Amino acid sequence: MDPLVLKRLNVERHARRAAVLVTDLGDGRDQLVREGDKITGELGAAIEQVFKSGKSGTIEADGRSYFLNAHLPPPRLMIIGAVHICQSLVPMAKQVGFDLTIVDPRGAFATEERFPDTQLYADWPEDVLADHPLDAYSALVAITHDPKIDDLPLKAALDAGCFYIGALGSRKTHAKRVERLAAMGVSQNAIEEIRAPIGLNIGASNPAEIAVAIMAEIIDAFRSRGLSKSGGVHQGGKAA
Repeated sequence: MDPLVLKRLNVERHARRAAVLVTDLGDGRDQLVREGDKITGELGAAIEQVFKSGKSGTIEADGRSYFLNAHLPPPRLMIIGAVHICQSLVPMAKQVGFDLTIVDPRGAFATEERFPDTQLYADWPEDVLADHPLDAYSALVAITHDPKIDDLPLKAALDAGCFYIGALGSRKTHAKRVERLAAMGVSQNAIEEIRAPIGLNIGASNPAEIAVAIMAEIIDAFRSRGLSKSGGVHQGGKAA
């Protein structure tokens, strides 16, 4: 690999930005393509698919053979609220390969006994976010039902452009949340990025089922990021 290309790749990886290393198998030349770069033709379409899937491989495009090597940051999930839903959500997130962080300033909830072998902070979210900022490869789930805990990380997630932002609560609860976020200076367009009610509409009615609905919605958002939203992604849970 060209040392300059490798240096650029390492910069992107350190910054948690996605890139695809494109190697022309005919002449051996390398090209680094960052997510969002405009590449036309069949090659551009193939690269876009690699960004979505994260899978490397050989392709034929525009009469040439290429190897596309995907370098995507590992997706991160930050859960605000160490509640019952979180206990079901954690093992699912681990199984599908998400880096996981739980934040809850309430020490009675955020305990190692309830969440063993998990990055856990019994601190206020704003303090944790100061050292662990969110980014486009992060998902945030706010499930405490407490505006003092949930609202600031929701705003931080919107500011960071997280690929998924979900908040627990009924439509009535969310309407009040919208008013608070608007008072904090968040635009209506940004607020509409929040999935609320949270989770896919599968008729979920208990914490474990709601966790399934949330994890499914997160995976869908991750694999379809950058594509047009199809709508209709709301939970069937009845938490207020």
